[in-house]
Amino acid sequence: MAKKEVTKSFLLRVDAETMDAIEKWAADEFRSINGQIQWIIAEALRKNGRMKKKKAKDEE
Repeated sequence: MAKKEVTKSFLLRVDAETMDAIEKWAADEFRSINGQIQWIIAEALRKNGRMKKKKAKDEE
């Protein structure tokens, strides 16, 4: 059985220019703004060796 993912909520304040850029990027990739921010953070963590890369389902 797969583990249930636990999420935590928090307030994030960004300036209007940054928010506009995130909104456009999210729309370009057919993601929600929240999903885009989660993706940006996860990518930064992986690229900096702070989070393990997830296995592809085919590799399991």
